[in-house]
Amino acid sequence: MITPGYRRVNVTNPYPSTMGTCTIVAGIMPNVTEGCVADAATGVRLATRSDESDLRELTSLAVSGDRKAIESLLGQLRPMVVRYCRARLGRVSGHYHIADDVAQEVCIAVLSALPRYRDMGRPFASFVFGIASHKVADALRSSVRSAVPTQDLPDGPDEGPGPEETVVRYIEAEHARALLSRLPDNQRELLILRVVSGLSAEETGNVLGMSPGAVRVAQHRALARLRQMAELESIA
Repeated sequence: MITPGYRRVNVTNPYPSTMGTCTIVAGIMPNVTEGCVADAATGVRLATRSDESDLRELTSLAVSGDRKAIESLLGQLRPMVVRYCRARLGRVSGHYHIADDVAQEVCIAVLSALPRYRDMGRPFASFVFGIASHKVADALRSSVRSAVPTQDLPDGPDEGPGPEETVVRYIEAEHARALLSRLPDNQRELLILRVVSGLSAEETGNVLGMSPGAVRVAQHRALARLRQMAELESIA
């Protein structure tokens, strides 16, 4: 389903039998704290040395059109894509209503681009997040010209959190989004890739054009800056 107010760009699927694998599943977005870096990577990180060769082989099979390899590859990538889009469009920019649509766009675009992909020695995740970054930027430009859609009334009783818990969650999310929005663009993007999406320092460096060591230093500085801003707010 396409969210009203957001125009989907149609792409040709080179592997029609794999279209079902583009369905996006919900992801959990951890809080932006230094201690959550390891937690954010659990289950979705592709950066361990033992996994890199497996992923490279899987990508090669997917590029050749192997259906099972394509399904497995997208299954590994989409949790990170969902986290990234929800962080960039939801937590940072407030456009929660289009985040999952954009994540779906990224999966389809990756699927469409697979036949043209060539391994240039960089992790495949950096290729994926390059696509994701462009899709998010397009969505942000489009959302400026679009009205926020009105949610339909639910068919049955709401079994989710109560109004008090909902308000608390909303305030916490708004506070985190406000803090992130005050960071320089490069620090905000780095934290989203490292903390929210769960990329390794090496993968993040490939996306941003930095060495792994520089990524770790920049991450430490960005988190220290966030803590400082939060402490100043608590004092005020």
